[in-house]
Formats: sequence, structure tokens, C-alpha cells
Amino acid sequence: FAFVGPNGAGKTTTIKTMMNILEPSAGTATVLGVDSRRLGPAQFHQIGYVSENQELPGWMTIRELLDYCAPFYPTWDAAFAEDLRRRLDLPLNRKINAFSRGMRMKAALLSSLAYRPKLLVLDEPFAGLDALVRDEFIQGILELAEEARWSVFISSHDIDEVERLADWIGVIN
Repeated sequence: FAFVGPNGAGKTTTIKTMMNILEPSAGTATVLGVDSRRLGPAQFHQIGYVSENQELPGWMTIRELLDYCAPFYPTWDAAFAEDLRRRLDLPLNRKINAFSRGMRMKAALLSSLAYRPKLLVLDEPFAGLDALVRDEFIQGILELAEEARWSVFISSHDIDEVERLADWIGVIN
């Protein structure tokens, strides 16, 4: 599902409400059958979340990041994480702060998928990526979603970015 609209329309605010980062001023949101205000560990173990402003510990390597994240998720799949790391072409022993923006987005995606979430939420993941990296990222998401049978909720201000990715599109203005 692609959630599109111009900059400032409220896409990120809506997603933060869905993820229980912000409390709604009115109305409700339901995620995985649960009121977003009541999301807890059981639901968060099933949600992968990648934001355009995702901050990763730059002093860590990919190996250290994966080792750090794994204990938080009972469904962490180390073999799947390694397969994803190879597909995304991320070096194990280079510090994250030495990565390009595209590589940092791939690292965030990797750490958000290794536990095989049922729902992947991507908030403007293509912002600032060059066309080649964007196309690789889209292709990788399509392949992984097909294999793993998870749902993807992606926000963007550019419908052209998501038209290949989405079966459904919602517009906010």
C-alpha cells in the first residue's frame, strides 16, 4: 500500500500515529488488528519500520548492528539476515558512518527485516537516493515481500517512485 501526498500533507504524522509514536488528536488507527495507542512488544516484533531520518549507530559495523538487534526479536533469523546482507551488498566490517546514504538506508532495511515482520512500514525511504540505488531498493523490496509474504506500507511524495511497488495507493492532501 502506497501512501502518497505532497510534502507537508501529514504522511509522516499519520505513520507516527500508526506506530504509537504520536497520540492521535482525534480518531483511531488500527495496526495488525490492534488500536495503535495500545501497540506493545507483541505487535512491534511483527513490524519493521524504516524512516527517511533513521538514525543508526555510526560507530557500529553491520555485524555489530545485527548482533545488537538480534536479542530484541524472538523471530530473528540469522541465516535470513546474512542472505539479506549479501543481497543488499553491505560489508560486514565497515563502520556505518562510512556508508553512503543509500547504504545506510539498506542497513536500516536489513535490521528491520531480519526478524521477518508481518508488516514493513517505510516512511519516505527514497528521499535523497540516486535513481540507480532507488531502483535497486525498490527491486529488493519487491523480491523480499514476494518471498516472505509480508505487507508493505510505504509513504512518498512522488507517485512515480511507488507505482511499480504498490497494489493499492492512498492519497492525502
